[in-house]
Amino acid sequence: MSRWTGSWLSGPSAAISPTDGEIRWRGDRLGLPERGSGSVASPAIRLGALLIDLVLASLVTSLFVRRDFDDPATMWTFNLWAMGVWFVISAVGVSLAGFTPGKAVLGMRVMRMDGSALVGPLRGIARTALVGVILPAAINDKDGRGLHDRLLGTLVLRTR
Repeated sequence: MSRWTGSWLSGPSAAISPTDGEIRWRGDRLGLPERGSGSVASPAIRLGALLIDLVLASLVTSLFVRRDFDDPATMWTFNLWAMGVWFVISAVGVSLAGFTPGKAVLGMRVMRMDGSALVGPLRGIARTALVGVILPAAINDKDGRGLHDRLLGTLVLRTR
């Protein structure tokens, strides 16, 4: 069993440090380091990865769908296609590799809390859908996990 799942699987009382009982950094209760490789990615860097993925999806979409900034109907169609491309890029990336292009560029990876190597398609698709709704991804707990990550048993860690 990996170190970062040990305290989580041992129950909530085992995750609290016996000396002070307070959380000192994101991931402290999970046995994760404060910074560097293996630490919980901050919300700001996760937002940066999302923006990179959205820009990439928009660029890919612009290769196939016409844009006309003066025509709202055309832009509406373009934006729907771009969101679909983002969904595919994110769901496939997280399901098969544990990261999206934006996460790879910024040094992050989505991990399962149970220590499995891959997130898998069921969790990857559900996680991407919840990120698309935005609200679950914007609500974080003391460990730095979004509501969508808590629901699906995942965690975003730094790789460098």
